[in-house]
Amino acid sequence: MSGTCYDVLVIGAGPTGLACAIAAQRAGCSVVLVDKGCLTNSLFHYPAHMTFFTTPELLEIGDMPFSSPNQKPTRGEALEYYRKVSVHYGLDVRQYERVERVSGSDGNFCVHTADRFGRAVTHRARKLIVSTGYYDLPVMLGVPGEELPKVQHYYNEPHPYFAQDVLVVGGKNSAAIAALELWRHGARVTLVHRGTELHRHIKYWIKPDIENRIKNHEIAAYFETTIAEIGEDTVTLETPDGPKTIANQFVFALTGYRPDFAFIESMGVRLDPDNARCPIYKPDTLESNVPGLYVAGVVVAGERTNEVFIENGRFHGAVIAKDIAEKLGMGEQEELVAPEHTYAAE
Repeated sequence: MSGTCYDVLVIGAGPTGLACAIAAQRAGCSVVLVDKGCLTNSLFHYPAHMTFFTTPELLEIGDMPFSSPNQKPTRGEALEYYRKVSVHYGLDVRQYERVERVSGSDGNFCVHTADRFGRAVTHRARKLIVSTGYYDLPVMLGVPGEELPKVQHYYNEPHPYFAQDVLVVGGKNSAAIAALELWRHGARVTLVHRGTELHRHIKYWIKPDIENRIKNHEIAAYFETTIAEIGEDTVTLETPDGPKTIANQFVFALTGYRPDFAFIESMGVRLDPDNARCPIYKPDTLESNVPGLYVAGVVVAGERTNEVFIENGRFHGAVIAKDIAEKLGMGEQEELVAPEHTYAAE
């Protein structure tokens, strides 16, 4: 066990977690972050050539400008920006440490982690901030064959799928972008969606592109359709016209992701079954029902993962740090002011 007892430990080193750590440091707290992956692990696993829908200034944290020659920044630019922010603020980020369990209570939490080699580490902290995101747990199809190695729940880049029969499952941005990139790089693409049409919130420059590819029969599409079974060389679909089996070498099941509710509950945080399994928390401080444990970022929204993004989740740190500083008696520190309603979806 580490002899140091930090004022604040942040679980999750994504943009929101970093923003929380920066705000807590500014409030005079000693801070450590732990993450089971690398810095901004979820962003790292975004598609290699992804462009953000937002503008650079809406991704900024810690009052550090995000300079980009592009109106919409790329994944690579965002990764570089958050690396620089981490260095600038001297953040203590323990990468590749998976949190196994949390014990103790307000004022003396013990966070038990394991590194990549299974070696145990224990960190002590007076307050906890949970900012674990949701990108690490895909929503499973629950069909025979989903365990085959050809089935993936994350899309990275198109080259390995040239001249292959590829099935993309989903009807939102990630599915549309993957289908278009795969088709443009020589894959034979079929899109399957359980809805009657593509989602209305697909990015405005993507939606007409994918619709035209479908209209021109360049990308095959099946709506009101689900997967019945995935075989080694085929996929069987349940279509409005009955079962249909098609040739297939790869499946991208881009059906969404969810927070790790079991982990959140393991720390004693209650989830509201009548409100999309949102954690119970105080709206003005983001402190959960567990004294001294705060929630930040997309975990605040429970199953409604489309309500909190970097753009609004990044402000949670100021809300939390202000409350922690007052409770720990940090005295007069840099003024911490958060915009109104930053803890909820705009």
